[in-house]
Amino acid sequence: MCDDDSTTKYNRRDPKFGTKIVHAGHNPAEWTYKDVVPPIAMSTIFNSSSPGVIEGYEYTRCGNPIRSVLEKCLIALDHAKYALAYSSGMAAISSMVNLLVPGDHILCSSDVYGGTHRLLNMVAKQAGILFDFIDFSDTATIVTNIKPNTKLVWFESLSNPLMNVLDVQKVSEVVHKIRADIIVAVDNSFVTPYFQRPLDLGVDVIMYSLSKYMNGHSDVVMGALVTNNKDLYEKLHVFQYTCGNIPSSFDCYLVNRGLKTLHVRMDQHMKNATAVAVYLESHPKVVRVNYMGLPSHRQHEIIKKQFTGHNGIVSFYINGGIEVSTKLLESLKLFCITCSLGCYESLAALPCKMTHTSLTDEERQSTGIHDNLIRLSIGLEYYQDLIDDLEQAIQASGAMDKSQ
Repeated sequence: MCDDDSTTKYNRRDPKFGTKIVHAGHNPAEWTYKDVVPPIAMSTIFNSSSPGVIEGYEYTRCGNPIRSVLEKCLIALDHAKYALAYSSGMAAISSMVNLLVPGDHILCSSDVYGGTHRLLNMVAKQAGILFDFIDFSDTATIVTNIKPNTKLVWFESLSNPLMNVLDVQKVSEVVHKIRADIIVAVDNSFVTPYFQRPLDLGVDVIMYSLSKYMNGHSDVVMGALVTNNKDLYEKLHVFQYTCGNIPSSFDCYLVNRGLKTLHVRMDQHMKNATAVAVYLESHPKVVRVNYMGLPSHRQHEIIKKQFTGHNGIVSFYINGGIEVSTKLLESLKLFCITCSLGCYESLAALPCKMTHTSLTDEERQSTGIHDNLIRLSIGLEYYQDLIDDLEQAIQASGAMDKSQ
């Protein structure tokens, strides 16, 4: 994806990614019947040869064979040492917040998922956790907002829905330079380890909403935390089995199955989204397009330096107000109107009415989530069919040409 003179060790594709994703955590010799596909262990309890002797697994809340398979695969993909699977992405984020005590401080990027914003404002605040939302694009601002009680720095490798990109390595370096004990955590759900491995860039923890690209089929809600920090992992593991925010065995099986085609799907998402983004950028009724694969992206140089490819999420500002953007979505035929993203089918959302309603009008305006901002999750259909659908919807929306 990059010119030869811009290639670094951080934007080189792992040539063994496909092999890892197919075989990591998967060993037929471990199963009684040598299953080629890892079996689903539905049992909640496991037999012991003697009281108090745990031989592998004891109780599914504490551990389960198919969950272990999934966690081993996640470890391999991110060059990590530890991984924990959760019942949802929000459960994973909540576990990170649970590491803190009243009076501790979280520094969070202002351009984050609405659910993260809601969790801090409605739950963490009630627990006495302090936090600030700031613009992370200038690392000097991050430095000035680190406090003596700051324990966690949280941001996204690719923000939703504005597609802003941060220099993950630089953020990690400036924070750890202030205090090594501050946990730097990144939500990498929209990029996946196929396009970026944040642990290699210095972060302490990666969070994934496995419901998105990692599973890729719109049929599982699950999250994960990945780290190289043993102490952090052990604390999180205790919280996991104590609080019980674990995924079901069947869901672990589905995500593990979905992961086997991650690299193939991400390449096709990238191809389709690039075609759609180029089409939208040249459209007379579109004011601006946000897509990490366009040279016009504000952080194009960072993307070239730290990513190995681009995902399938495109957002754009249509030339009109709330009536125009609403009509556009209502006129789509191939796209489903829904709040999620990252799956094989194409999806559309109006963030101001859907994913970011928990923000105040002032917060939405200040971050750029205006009434005319539309987010698309480009799926695996034939790209020209998607472009044709968008074209008829744009024409039906009543949007005006930018020149008028």
